[in-house]
Amino acid sequence: MSSSAGSPDSGGIPDIAGNGNGSGQPGTAANGRPLPEATIARLPVYLRALYSLSERGVSTVASDELSAAAGVNSAKLRKDLSHLGSYGIRGVGYDVDYLVYQVSRALGLTQRWPVVIVGGGNLGRALANYGGFVNRGFKIAAILDSDRGLIGRRIGDVAVRHVSDLEDVVAMNKVVIGVIAVPAPAAQGVCDRLVAAGVTSILNFAPLVLKVPDGVDVRKVDLSIELQILAFHARRRSAVRVERVPEDEQVPEEESV
Repeated sequence: MSSSAGSPDSGGIPDIAGNGNGSGQPGTAANGRPLPEATIARLPVYLRALYSLSERGVSTVASDELSAAAGVNSAKLRKDLSHLGSYGIRGVGYDVDYLVYQVSRALGLTQRWPVVIVGGGNLGRALANYGGFVNRGFKIAAILDSDRGLIGRRIGDVAVRHVSDLEDVVAMNKVVIGVIAVPAPAAQGVCDRLVAAGVTSILNFAPLVLKVPDGVDVRKVDLSIELQILAFHARRRSAVRVERVPEDEQVPEEESV
């Protein structure tokens, strides 16, 4: 059954708790006000930890345990969850399945969102083959590429289509989320076509800053930048270890002759 634009097909996380607390609108707190941006940024981290607990058969979790699993301060976690109307039960903790529902609802993941991936190279194939999308509220609607040698090849559950089909794919599947996994020189052109077709949320893996109009959200994933940051911290830790070597453990310099 088709759905209206911006409202993906049902089939993601089931509504296990009825209306529950709050307005039920994504990004909205229990009191009907918008969630703080900092809270929204942490919710996917909580959800990942909750999924891990659920997969291990854990039914309830204390705030301290959940905060440790998520790597977040426990007081901050409790405040974030209170925005959702979830306060846990003293001496028991939070119901894991219900909390998955609450966080998923706040993120708009109680329905499955169709995603189009532009770029069928190594990165695009890795993303398409990632099995976690289906369980996290997403489905790969299409993979597009300009290489005719890839057209028709199946990646995961879908066959690669030519990028010339982009507009038709977006319209037919009511896609609002696009993933750009093409080389930098082609990224802006792909972005422009996605936006013109009606895509309002873009995950960009190309190493450049995309220009988009107001009303379009872009999240940039730059692996080289992340590696450079890690290298900086690794170098700093190495320097600290050298500075902390006790004098009696240091190797003396050879005396000149």
